[in-house]
Amino acid sequence: MPRSLGAMPRLALLASLTLAAVGPAHAAAPSAPASARGVAYVSHQDAGIAVIDLDTFQLRAELAVEGQGARGIGLTEDGQKLVVAVRESGDVQIIDIASKMVVQRIHVGKNPEFVRVRGDLAFVSYEPSSTGKPPKPGAHDARKADDDGDEEPARVAVIDLKQRKVLRHIVCGAETEGIEITPDGQRIVVTNEADHTLTLHDVRTGKRLKTVDTKRYGVRPRGIKLSPDGQTFVATLEFANKLLVLDRDLKPLRTVDTGASPYGVAFDSTGKHVLVAAARDQKLQVFDARSFDKVAEVPVGERCWHFSFTPDERQVLVTCGRSKETLVVDTASWQVTQKLPTQGLSWGVLTWPRAMGSLDQR
Repeated sequence: MPRSLGAMPRLALLASLTLAAVGPAHAAAPSAPASARGVAYVSHQDAGIAVIDLDTFQLRAELAVEGQGARGIGLTEDGQKLVVAVRESGDVQIIDIASKMVVQRIHVGKNPEFVRVRGDLAFVSYEPSSTGKPPKPGAHDARKADDDGDEEPARVAVIDLKQRKVLRHIVCGAETEGIEITPDGQRIVVTNEADHTLTLHDVRTGKRLKTVDTKRYGVRPRGIKLSPDGQTFVATLEFANKLLVLDRDLKPLRTVDTGASPYGVAFDSTGKHVLVAAARDQKLQVFDARSFDKVAEVPVGERCWHFSFTPDERQVLVTCGRSKETLVVDTASWQVTQKLPTQGLSWGVLTWPRAMGSLDQR
């Protein structure tokens, strides 16, 4: 039976917004047509989900999760429910946006992190052997897991959102992070940070179809995205400070130098630009998606891993966990125009209506 979130600890986010007074938590449901430009959902590892009105960039509602550690988030196809990976409880929680209630909790496994939704399916990565602590650059040199095989591999849980149950667990590599879906919806490509591979899997059977070893190009692949025309994959290589470009068959084509510790990556809807969040350099970088020349570079805050365009692509929202803010970047000037303070450790962001971003794909 659904559980009310009214008694849960409230999310103390955006309390110091200087733009205007923030409305009460019982404001109109985020799916209501009051916001012409839509809403953004920001997850927080030490709290829940903040709902931001994209007309005003004010906090519109707060959605709590049961437990702590809201990380990856996705939206059902109708935009009515959030699918949230909650680290502490090892489950996926489905939140009805209108009622602000958790309507289902689905256990997946230890350390669930990345969520992608496609149709009636949600794909959720989780890491049974992970400590949950990020390694320092160079730590991969001493890693023994590749040789002795004594660590349990990461997996992707495939969840049927209509039946609200796990259909299967796809065995991946070590510390699976990003997930991308092929245009036909029949296969997924995942990044495996700790064994430095990209792997292609059949969604129906879970069978591994292909492995791409990235060590020749760089280590610790994290973010991955497919271009809007379905012809090009790009993957960030965190410890190499590079973007790996691959064709539709996952054949590596070239690398592109980025700032330090690239993570989140996304194309715009036209496929003209590709954006990369270079976390340690505290930059959002913009590249021409054909030549891969750098177009712009936006200074951002600390631990900015994920970002999303607004649905009309007039802005990009960037979540910066350690500096406790969500930044609004104007795409005409590539300048930060607003800073929305938070009191939580923000992780990811996506929007409704759907937009291109490091967590979602229109």
